[in-house]
Amino acid sequence: MRRLPLIVLLIATVVLPRTLTAQTIVRLPGTPATLECYPAHQSSNQATKQSSTLSVVVCPGGSYSWLDYQVEGVEVAQWLQAHGISAFVLRYRVQGWWAWATHYRLLFRGRQYPDPLRDAEAALDWVAANADSLGLDPKGIGIMGFSAGGHLSMLSTYTRQPAFVAPIYPVVTMRQHCCHTRSRRALLGEYGRCKQAMRDSLSLELHVRPDCPPVFLVNCVDDPIVDYRNSVLLDSALTANNVPHRYIQYKTGGHGFGMSDTRGTAECRPWRDEFLHWLNTLTH
Repeated sequence: MRRLPLIVLLIATVVLPRTLTAQTIVRLPGTPATLECYPAHQSSNQATKQSSTLSVVVCPGGSYSWLDYQVEGVEVAQWLQAHGISAFVLRYRVQGWWAWATHYRLLFRGRQYPDPLRDAEAALDWVAANADSLGLDPKGIGIMGFSAGGHLSMLSTYTRQPAFVAPIYPVVTMRQHCCHTRSRRALLGEYGRCKQAMRDSLSLELHVRPDCPPVFLVNCVDDPIVDYRNSVLLDSALTANNVPHRYIQYKTGGHGFGMSDTRGTAECRPWRDEFLHWLNTLTH
């Protein structure tokens, strides 16, 4: 009787890609991270048909300390799905509330870099490995992230080559005075945050390459959480390396609005339509 759950799990793993439905949760190989799957609905509409082979790994934000899983994860995936784009919400490893409150990682490693990056790599690899069986274009897999998840989405380009990257009000630098210190401490650890070499290695503005995938970047000047100059640094690095990208800077909207129709402001919410338009220019 004890072997039954294992047998069921093995069967589910084999048949899962062919029976994928909304809110199927996949445990990624080699990591405790999971993907919540929102496959695009097939449609007779030609425009939707063209986009139905695209997919996006979604990385919610939360300062690498927790995850804003609903607004910056599930709601994003549902919106993408409704527009003919398959979405996969990544529940990646973060510092956690207890580590944030107690600093216990002074004694125990806990969760820190490279754990989130390994999870993002595993997510991109899983979607790519199952693209054919899911009816997806293996060359049309992008990644989108919010706040710290935006940092993670760009960080994935260190080791992977997604089709496109969409960091939304992202954390960018780990070294400049405009750094989001809570994210830095959570990602680098209690000791790593004090090491200049480690700060530099994870500062995105220092590691943009000319072969970086196309980038869609959005933030707001009045962001009270992540200084807007983070995105300015990234925009400058992308420009200097001639990376195709679209940078939209809104004056108002703050932080953490995600796909919400109530968070943020009326000025910033059109970013969703702007993203779809930009994506359409990449695929046509």
